Amino acid sequence: MLPNGIPMSMYNELLELALIGIAIIDLRKTPQFGRLFNLMFLMLLLWLAFCTLEVFNDTCGLGIDIGGWYTGARMMAFQLLYASIIFTLYIDDPEKLIKYLRIWAILCLFSYFWTWKQQTFGFTPTENIWLETRGRTTHIINGGTLTRYWSTFNDAASYGCNAAASAITFFIIAITTKIKRDRIFFLITALLVTKGMFASGTRTAMFCMIAGFFVFLVLSRSIRIMVPSAIIGGILLILLVFTNIGQGNAQIRRMRSAFDKDDASANVRSINQEAIRKYIADAPWGLGLAVSFDNVPANNKYNKLSKIPPDSEYVFIWVHTGPIGITTFLILTAIMFAGACWIVMFRINNRSLMGIGAGFCSAFAAIQLGGYANQVLMQFPNALLFYGGLALVYVLPYIEPAWVEMEEKRFAEQEERKRLKLEKKLASRV
Repeated sequence: MLPNGIPMSMYNELLELALIGIAIIDLRKTPQFGRLFNLMFLMLLLWLAFCTLEVFNDTCGLGIDIGGWYTGARMMAFQLLYASIIFTLYIDDPEKLIKYLRIWAILCLFSYFWTWKQQTFGFTPTENIWLETRGRTTHIINGGTLTRYWSTFNDAASYGCNAAASAITFFIIAITTKIKRDRIFFLITALLVTKGMFASGTRTAMFCMIAGFFVFLVLSRSIRIMVPSAIIGGILLILLVFTNIGQGNAQIRRMRSAFDKDDASANVRSINQEAIRKYIADAPWGLGLAVSFDNVPANNKYNKLSKIPPDSEYVFIWVHTGPIGITTFLILTAIMFAGACWIVMFRINNRSLMGIGAGFCSAFAAIQLGGYANQVLMQFPNALLFYGGLALVYVLPYIEPAWVEMEEKRFAEQEERKRLKLEKKLASRV
Protein backbone atom coordinates (compact mmCIF):
# COMPACT_ATOMS: atom_id res chain seq x y z
CA MET A 1 0.00 0.00 0.00
CA LEU A 2 1.42 3.37 -1.05
CA PRO A 3 1.06 6.53 1.08
CA ASN A 4 -1.92 7.67 -1.04
CA GLY A 5 -3.83 4.55 0.03
CA ILE A 6 -3.88 2.93 -3.42
CA PRO A 7 -2.45 -0.61 -3.51
CA MET A 8 0.77 -1.00 -5.50
CA SER A 9 -0.89 -3.89 -7.35
CA MET A 10 -3.40 -1.42 -8.85
CA TYR A 11 -0.63 0.59 -10.52
CA ASN A 12 0.90 -2.68 -11.68
CA GLU A 13 -2.41 -3.76 -13.21
CA LEU A 14 -2.85 -0.45 -15.01
CA LEU A 15 0.67 -0.78 -16.43
CA GLU A 16 -0.05 -4.34 -17.58
CA LEU A 17 -3.26 -3.24 -19.32
CA ALA A 18 -1.37 -0.39 -21.01
CA LEU A 19 1.31 -2.80 -22.24
CA ILE A 20 -1.32 -5.22 -23.55
CA GLY A 21 -2.99 -2.32 -25.35
CA ILE A 22 0.31 -1.24 -26.91
CA ALA A 23 0.98 -4.81 -28.06
CA ILE A 24 -2.48 -5.00 -29.70
CA ILE A 25 -2.02 -1.65 -31.45
CA ASP A 26 1.43 -2.76 -32.64
CA LEU A 27 0.16 -6.20 -33.66
CA ARG A 28 1.92 -6.24 -37.04
CA LYS A 29 5.28 -5.85 -35.30
CA THR A 30 4.52 -8.35 -32.52
CA PRO A 31 4.74 -11.90 -33.91
CA GLN A 32 4.93 -13.23 -30.33
CA PHE A 33 1.12 -13.12 -30.14
CA GLY A 34 1.17 -16.61 -31.60
CA ARG A 35 3.10 -17.79 -28.55
CA LEU A 36 0.25 -16.84 -26.24
CA PHE A 37 -1.99 -19.72 -27.19
CA ASN A 38 -0.40 -22.42 -25.09
CA LEU A 39 -1.56 -24.80 -22.38
CA MET A 40 -1.03 -22.35 -19.52
CA PHE A 41 -2.95 -19.57 -21.28
CA LEU A 42 -5.85 -21.96 -21.86
CA MET A 43 -5.91 -23.02 -18.19
CA LEU A 44 -5.90 -19.40 -17.03
CA LEU A 45 -8.75 -18.59 -19.44
CA LEU A 46 -10.76 -21.48 -18.03
CA TRP A 47 -10.11 -20.26 -14.49
CA LEU A 48 -11.14 -16.73 -15.49
CA ALA A 49 -14.33 -18.16 -17.03
CA PHE A 50 -15.10 -19.96 -13.78
CA CYS A 51 -14.51 -16.79 -11.75
CA THR A 52 -16.76 -14.90 -14.19
CA LEU A 53 -19.57 -17.36 -13.46
CA GLU A 54 -19.10 -16.52 -9.77
CA VAL A 55 -20.63 -13.10 -10.44
CA PHE A 56 -24.00 -14.86 -10.27
CA ASN A 57 -23.18 -16.58 -6.96
CA ASP A 58 -25.61 -15.25 -4.34
CA THR A 59 -25.17 -17.90 -1.68
CA CYS A 60 -25.39 -15.32 1.11
CA GLY A 61 -28.53 -13.71 -0.31
CA LEU A 62 -26.92 -10.26 -0.57
CA GLY A 63 -27.70 -9.70 -4.25
CA ILE A 64 -25.28 -9.41 -7.16
CA ASP A 65 -22.44 -6.97 -6.50
CA ILE A 66 -20.46 -6.35 -9.70
CA GLY A 67 -17.91 -4.08 -8.00
CA GLY A 68 -17.28 -6.50 -5.16
CA TRP A 69 -17.07 -9.39 -7.61
CA TYR A 70 -14.48 -7.59 -9.75
CA THR A 71 -12.34 -6.81 -6.69
CA GLY A 72 -12.20 -10.53 -5.89
CA ALA A 73 -11.86 -11.70 -9.50
CA ARG A 74 -9.13 -9.15 -10.21
CA MET A 75 -7.00 -10.63 -7.44
CA MET A 76 -7.87 -14.26 -8.07
CA ALA A 77 -7.93 -14.49 -11.87
CA PHE A 78 -7.37 -11.34 -13.92
CA GLN A 79 -3.90 -10.58 -12.54
CA LEU A 80 -2.74 -14.12 -13.35
CA LEU A 81 -3.85 -13.79 -16.96
CA TYR A 82 -2.33 -10.31 -17.30
CA ALA A 83 1.03 -11.55 -15.97
CA SER A 84 1.03 -14.46 -18.42
CA ILE A 85 0.30 -12.18 -21.38
CA ILE A 86 2.88 -9.52 -20.49
CA PHE A 87 5.73 -11.93 -19.81
CA THR A 88 5.01 -13.88 -23.00
CA LEU A 89 4.80 -10.82 -25.24
CA TYR A 90 7.61 -8.68 -23.89
CA ILE A 91 10.33 -11.09 -22.71
CA ASP A 92 10.77 -12.58 -26.15
CA ASP A 93 14.53 -12.95 -26.67
CA PRO A 94 17.62 -14.06 -24.69
CA GLU A 95 18.85 -10.53 -23.97
CA LYS A 96 15.55 -9.52 -22.39
CA LEU A 97 15.41 -12.77 -20.44
CA ILE A 98 18.84 -12.31 -18.84
CA LYS A 99 18.06 -8.64 -18.14
CA TYR A 100 14.83 -9.68 -16.43
CA LEU A 101 16.65 -12.21 -14.26
CA ARG A 102 19.23 -9.60 -13.25
CA ILE A 103 16.58 -6.99 -12.44
CA TRP A 104 14.70 -9.56 -10.38
CA ALA A 105 17.91 -10.45 -8.54
CA ILE A 106 18.74 -6.78 -7.90
CA LEU A 107 15.26 -6.18 -6.47
CA CYS A 108 15.69 -9.23 -4.23
CA LEU A 109 19.05 -7.87 -3.08
CA PHE A 110 17.36 -4.56 -2.27
CA SER A 111 14.77 -6.45 -0.22
CA TYR A 112 17.58 -8.13 1.69
CA PHE A 113 19.29 -4.75 2.17
CA TRP A 114 16.03 -3.35 3.58
CA THR A 115 15.78 -6.31 5.95
CA TRP A 116 19.34 -5.64 7.13
CA LYS A 117 18.44 -1.97 7.51
CA GLN A 118 15.37 -2.86 9.63
CA GLN A 119 17.49 -5.15 11.81
CA THR A 120 20.41 -2.74 12.17
CA PHE A 121 18.87 0.74 12.25
CA GLY A 122 15.24 0.00 13.10
CA PHE A 123 11.97 0.71 11.34
CA THR A 124 10.68 3.83 9.65
CA PRO A 125 7.86 5.72 11.45
CA THR A 126 5.29 4.20 9.08
CA GLU A 127 6.66 0.70 9.64
CA ASN A 128 6.62 1.23 13.41
CA ILE A 129 2.98 2.27 13.36
CA TRP A 130 2.03 -0.86 11.41
CA LEU A 131 4.14 -3.08 13.66
CA GLU A 132 2.56 -1.70 16.83
CA THR A 133 -0.98 -2.01 15.49
CA ARG A 134 -1.97 -4.51 12.79
CA GLY A 135 1.29 -6.44 12.80
CA ARG A 136 1.87 -6.73 16.54
CA THR A 137 0.26 -10.13 17.16
CA THR A 138 1.88 -11.80 14.14
CA HIS A 139 5.26 -10.05 13.88
CA ILE A 140 6.33 -9.66 17.52
CA ILE A 141 6.34 -13.19 18.90
CA ASN A 142 7.86 -15.45 21.54
CA GLY A 143 6.98 -13.05 24.31
CA GLY A 144 8.45 -10.10 22.46
CA THR A 145 11.87 -11.72 22.04
CA LEU A 146 11.59 -12.25 18.27
CA THR A 147 10.60 -9.82 15.52
CA ARG A 148 9.59 -11.13 12.12
CA TYR A 149 10.98 -8.81 9.44
CA TRP A 150 8.96 -8.11 6.32
CA SER A 151 11.39 -5.97 4.31
CA THR A 152 9.60 -4.23 1.40
CA PHE A 153 6.61 -6.62 1.44
CA ASN A 154 3.19 -6.27 3.05
CA ASP A 155 3.97 -8.87 5.74
CA ALA A 156 6.60 -11.40 6.79
CA ALA A 157 4.77 -14.43 5.38
CA SER A 158 4.67 -12.95 1.88
CA TYR A 159 8.33 -11.92 2.17
CA GLY A 160 9.51 -15.28 3.48
CA CYS A 161 7.71 -17.38 0.86
CA ASN A 162 8.81 -15.03 -1.92
CA ALA A 163 12.40 -15.17 -0.69
CA ALA A 164 12.32 -18.99 -0.61
CA ALA A 165 10.94 -19.26 -4.15
CA SER A 166 13.31 -16.59 -5.50
CA ALA A 167 16.37 -18.07 -3.77
CA ILE A 168 15.76 -21.55 -5.18
CA THR A 169 15.54 -20.03 -8.68
CA PHE A 170 18.86 -18.22 -8.28
CA PHE A 171 20.54 -21.30 -6.79
CA ILE A 172 19.46 -23.36 -9.81
CA ILE A 173 20.62 -20.73 -12.31
CA ALA A 174 23.99 -20.54 -10.50
CA ILE A 175 24.36 -24.34 -10.68
CA THR A 176 23.50 -24.66 -14.37
CA THR A 177 25.00 -21.58 -16.04
CA LYS A 178 28.26 -21.76 -18.02
CA ILE A 179 29.07 -18.10 -17.45
CA LYS A 180 31.26 -17.55 -14.38
CA ARG A 181 30.07 -14.00 -13.70
CA ASP A 182 26.45 -15.11 -13.74
CA ARG A 183 27.27 -18.04 -11.45
CA ILE A 184 28.91 -15.79 -8.86
CA PHE A 185 26.23 -13.10 -9.05
CA PHE A 186 23.24 -15.44 -8.75
CA LEU A 187 24.90 -17.56 -6.05
CA ILE A 188 25.60 -14.51 -3.87
CA THR A 189 22.07 -13.28 -4.47
CA ALA A 190 20.60 -16.68 -3.52
CA LEU A 191 22.61 -16.83 -0.29
CA LEU A 192 21.64 -13.32 0.81
CA VAL A 193 17.99 -13.84 -0.10
CA THR A 194 18.01 -17.07 1.92
CA LYS A 195 19.39 -15.12 4.87
CA GLY A 196 16.50 -12.69 4.47
CA MET A 197 14.10 -15.63 4.40
CA PHE A 198 15.29 -16.69 7.86
CA ALA A 199 14.86 -13.12 9.13
CA SER A 200 11.20 -13.23 8.08
CA GLY A 201 10.54 -15.98 10.63
CA THR A 202 8.16 -17.62 8.12
CA ARG A 203 8.36 -21.31 8.89
CA THR A 204 6.47 -22.33 5.75
CA ALA A 205 9.32 -20.82 3.72
CA MET A 206 11.53 -23.76 4.74
CA PHE A 207 9.09 -26.20 3.17
CA CYS A 208 8.77 -23.95 0.12
CA MET A 209 12.50 -24.16 -0.45
CA ILE A 210 12.55 -27.92 0.09
CA ALA A 211 9.67 -28.38 -2.38
CA GLY A 212 11.39 -26.24 -5.01
CA PHE A 213 14.65 -28.09 -4.48
CA PHE A 214 12.90 -31.44 -4.96
CA VAL A 215 11.27 -30.27 -8.23
CA PHE A 216 14.69 -29.24 -9.52
CA LEU A 217 16.19 -32.64 -8.72
CA VAL A 218 13.42 -34.33 -10.71
CA LEU A 219 13.71 -31.96 -13.66
CA SER A 220 17.51 -32.03 -13.81
CA ARG A 221 17.61 -35.68 -14.96
CA SER A 222 21.32 -35.52 -14.19
CA ILE A 223 23.03 -37.85 -11.73
CA ARG A 224 25.96 -35.44 -11.62
CA ILE A 225 23.66 -32.68 -10.33
CA MET A 226 21.14 -34.83 -8.47
CA VAL A 227 23.47 -36.81 -6.20
CA PRO A 228 25.68 -34.02 -4.75
CA SER A 229 22.69 -31.63 -4.51
CA ALA A 230 20.62 -34.24 -2.69
CA ILE A 231 23.50 -35.00 -0.31
CA ILE A 232 24.13 -31.35 0.52
CA GLY A 233 20.40 -30.64 0.89
CA GLY A 234 19.93 -33.74 3.04
CA ILE A 235 22.80 -32.80 5.36
CA LEU A 236 21.43 -29.27 5.84
CA LEU A 237 17.95 -30.65 6.52
CA ILE A 238 19.28 -33.16 9.06
CA LEU A 239 21.23 -30.41 10.82
CA LEU A 240 18.08 -28.31 11.04
CA VAL A 241 15.65 -31.04 12.09
CA PHE A 242 17.67 -33.45 14.22
CA THR A 243 20.32 -31.28 15.88
CA ASN A 244 20.43 -28.17 18.06
CA ILE A 245 23.09 -26.42 16.01
CA GLY A 246 22.33 -22.68 15.89
CA GLN A 247 19.70 -23.00 18.61
CA GLY A 248 21.04 -19.84 20.22
CA ASN A 249 19.75 -17.88 17.20
CA ALA A 250 16.07 -16.96 17.61
CA GLN A 251 15.42 -17.03 13.86
CA ILE A 252 16.87 -20.54 13.49
CA ARG A 253 14.79 -21.69 16.48
CA ARG A 254 11.73 -20.26 14.79
CA MET A 255 12.44 -22.14 11.54
CA ARG A 256 13.21 -25.35 13.44
CA SER A 257 9.77 -25.20 15.09
CA ALA A 258 8.23 -25.75 11.63
CA PHE A 259 8.97 -29.45 12.12
CA ASP A 260 7.16 -29.59 15.48
CA LYS A 261 3.97 -31.65 15.08
CA ASP A 262 2.55 -30.20 18.29
CA ASP A 263 2.93 -26.57 17.18
CA ALA A 264 0.00 -24.52 18.51
CA SER A 265 -0.27 -22.37 15.37
CA ALA A 266 -0.77 -25.41 13.14
CA ASN A 267 -3.40 -26.78 15.54
CA VAL A 268 -5.39 -23.53 15.41
CA ARG A 269 -5.39 -23.67 11.61
CA SER A 270 -6.67 -27.26 11.68
CA ILE A 271 -9.51 -26.24 14.01
CA ASN A 272 -10.44 -23.32 11.72
CA GLN A 273 -10.44 -25.54 8.64
CA GLU A 274 -12.63 -28.11 10.35
CA ALA A 275 -15.16 -25.36 11.16
CA ILE A 276 -15.03 -24.13 7.55
CA ARG A 277 -15.64 -27.66 6.28
CA LYS A 278 -18.92 -27.89 8.19
CA TYR A 279 -20.32 -24.61 6.84
CA ILE A 280 -19.02 -24.95 3.28
CA ALA A 281 -20.86 -28.26 2.83
CA ASP A 282 -24.02 -26.20 2.15
CA ALA A 283 -22.23 -23.84 -0.27
CA PRO A 284 -20.71 -25.90 -3.15
CA TRP A 285 -19.95 -22.71 -5.11
CA GLY A 286 -18.61 -20.89 -2.03
CA LEU A 287 -19.70 -17.59 -0.57
CA GLY A 288 -18.88 -15.71 -3.77
CA LEU A 289 -16.03 -13.40 -4.76
CA ALA A 290 -17.95 -10.29 -3.68
CA VAL A 291 -18.23 -11.44 -0.07
CA SER A 292 -15.79 -10.14 2.55
CA PHE A 293 -15.52 -10.57 6.30
CA ASP A 294 -17.50 -7.38 7.02
CA ASN A 295 -20.45 -7.41 4.58
CA VAL A 296 -22.37 -10.52 5.73
CA PRO A 297 -25.12 -9.57 8.24
CA ALA A 298 -24.94 -11.01 11.76
CA ASN A 299 -28.21 -12.93 11.27
CA ASN A 300 -26.98 -14.54 8.04
CA LYS A 301 -26.31 -18.28 8.05
CA TYR A 302 -22.82 -17.70 6.62
CA ASN A 303 -21.78 -14.82 8.89
CA LYS A 304 -19.51 -16.99 11.01
CA LEU A 305 -17.92 -18.62 7.96
CA SER A 306 -17.11 -15.23 6.45
CA LYS A 307 -15.25 -14.25 9.63
CA ILE A 308 -13.13 -17.39 10.16
CA PRO A 309 -9.51 -16.48 9.28
CA PRO A 310 -8.63 -18.43 6.10
CA ASP A 311 -4.88 -18.39 6.98
CA SER A 312 -4.07 -19.75 3.52
CA GLU A 313 -4.68 -18.78 -0.10
CA TYR A 314 -6.08 -22.22 -0.88
CA VAL A 315 -8.50 -21.96 2.04
CA PHE A 316 -9.49 -18.47 0.87
CA ILE A 317 -10.28 -19.84 -2.60
CA TRP A 318 -12.13 -22.75 -0.98
CA VAL A 319 -14.32 -20.41 1.10
CA HIS A 320 -15.14 -18.03 -1.75
CA THR A 321 -15.57 -20.50 -4.63
CA GLY A 322 -16.50 -23.63 -2.69
CA PRO A 323 -15.41 -27.24 -3.21
CA ILE A 324 -16.14 -26.85 -6.93
CA GLY A 325 -13.88 -23.81 -7.20
CA ILE A 326 -10.90 -25.13 -5.26
CA THR A 327 -11.05 -28.43 -7.17
CA THR A 328 -11.13 -26.56 -10.48
CA PHE A 329 -8.24 -24.33 -9.41
CA LEU A 330 -6.09 -27.28 -8.30
CA ILE A 331 -6.69 -29.26 -11.50
CA LEU A 332 -5.95 -26.29 -13.78
CA THR A 333 -2.85 -25.37 -11.76
CA ALA A 334 -1.56 -28.95 -11.89
CA ILE A 335 -2.06 -29.10 -15.67
CA MET A 336 -0.22 -25.83 -16.39
CA PHE A 337 2.59 -26.82 -14.03
CA ALA A 338 2.92 -30.30 -15.55
CA GLY A 339 3.00 -28.75 -19.04
CA ALA A 340 5.86 -26.44 -18.04
CA CYS A 341 7.79 -29.34 -16.46
CA TRP A 342 7.34 -31.39 -19.63
CA ILE A 343 8.81 -28.54 -21.68
CA VAL A 344 11.85 -28.31 -19.39
CA MET A 345 12.46 -32.05 -19.49
CA PHE A 346 11.80 -32.83 -23.16
CA ARG A 347 11.74 -29.69 -25.31
CA ILE A 348 14.80 -27.76 -24.12
CA ASN A 349 18.24 -29.13 -24.96
CA ASN A 350 20.55 -26.35 -23.76
CA ARG A 351 21.64 -27.03 -20.18
CA SER A 352 21.67 -23.45 -18.90
CA LEU A 353 18.30 -22.63 -20.48
CA MET A 354 16.93 -25.81 -18.95
CA GLY A 355 18.23 -24.51 -15.62
CA ILE A 356 16.29 -21.28 -16.04
CA GLY A 357 13.14 -23.21 -16.91
CA ALA A 358 13.67 -25.55 -13.96
CA GLY A 359 14.20 -22.52 -11.74
CA PHE A 360 10.87 -21.03 -12.79
CA CYS A 361 9.07 -24.37 -12.28
CA SER A 362 10.70 -24.88 -8.88
CA ALA A 363 9.77 -21.36 -7.80
CA PHE A 364 6.17 -21.93 -8.92
CA ALA A 365 5.97 -25.14 -6.88
CA ALA A 366 7.50 -23.32 -3.90
CA ILE A 367 5.05 -20.42 -3.95
CA GLN A 368 2.12 -22.82 -4.39
CA LEU A 369 3.17 -24.56 -1.20
CA GLY A 370 3.42 -21.15 0.42
CA GLY A 371 -0.15 -20.49 -0.71
CA TYR A 372 -1.24 -23.76 0.87
CA ALA A 373 -0.04 -22.60 4.30
CA ASN A 374 -0.29 -18.79 4.08
CA GLN A 375 -2.33 -16.21 2.22
CA VAL A 376 0.56 -15.19 -0.04
CA LEU A 377 -0.08 -16.70 -3.47
CA MET A 378 -2.10 -13.82 -4.92
CA GLN A 379 -0.25 -11.08 -3.04
CA PHE A 380 1.81 -8.53 -4.98
CA PRO A 381 4.40 -9.21 -6.36
CA ASN A 382 4.13 -13.01 -5.92
CA ALA A 383 1.45 -13.68 -8.54
CA LEU A 384 3.24 -11.44 -11.05
CA LEU A 385 6.66 -13.03 -10.53
CA PHE A 386 5.79 -16.69 -10.34
CA TYR A 387 2.87 -16.99 -12.74
CA GLY A 388 4.81 -14.75 -15.13
CA GLY A 389 7.86 -16.96 -14.64
CA LEU A 390 5.90 -20.11 -15.44
CA ALA A 391 4.55 -18.40 -18.57
CA LEU A 392 8.15 -17.82 -19.65
CA VAL A 393 8.84 -21.56 -19.54
CA TYR A 394 6.39 -21.93 -22.44
CA VAL A 395 8.40 -19.30 -24.35
CA LEU A 396 11.85 -20.85 -23.83
CA PRO A 397 11.72 -23.36 -26.76
CA TYR A 398 11.11 -20.43 -29.15
CA ILE A 399 14.19 -18.54 -28.02
CA GLU A 400 16.54 -21.50 -27.53
CA PRO A 401 18.44 -21.10 -30.85
CA ALA A 402 19.13 -17.43 -30.11
CA TRP A 403 20.02 -18.31 -26.50
CA VAL A 404 22.61 -20.88 -27.64
CA GLU A 405 24.17 -18.33 -29.97
CA MET A 406 24.31 -15.68 -27.25
CA GLU A 407 25.72 -18.11 -24.69
CA GLU A 408 28.43 -19.35 -27.05
CA LYS A 409 29.45 -15.75 -27.72
CA ARG A 410 29.57 -14.91 -24.00
CA PHE A 411 31.44 -18.12 -23.22
CA ALA A 412 34.00 -17.40 -25.94
CA GLU A 413 34.52 -13.91 -24.49
CA GLN A 414 34.93 -15.44 -21.04
CA GLU A 415 37.56 -17.88 -22.30
CA GLU A 416 39.37 -15.11 -24.16
CA ARG A 417 39.55 -13.02 -20.97
CA LYS A 418 40.86 -16.06 -19.13
CA ARG A 419 43.51 -16.63 -21.82
CA LEU A 420 44.65 -13.00 -21.78
CA LYS A 421 44.81 -13.03 -18.00
CA LEU A 422 46.93 -16.18 -18.05
CA GLU A 423 49.25 -14.72 -20.69
CA LYS A 424 49.66 -11.56 -18.62
CA LYS A 425 50.43 -13.63 -15.54
CA LEU A 426 53.03 -15.74 -17.38
CA ALA A 427 54.62 -12.63 -18.92
CA SER A 428 55.01 -11.07 -15.48
CA ARG A 429 57.12 -14.05 -14.38
CA VAL A 430 59.64 -13.66 -17.19
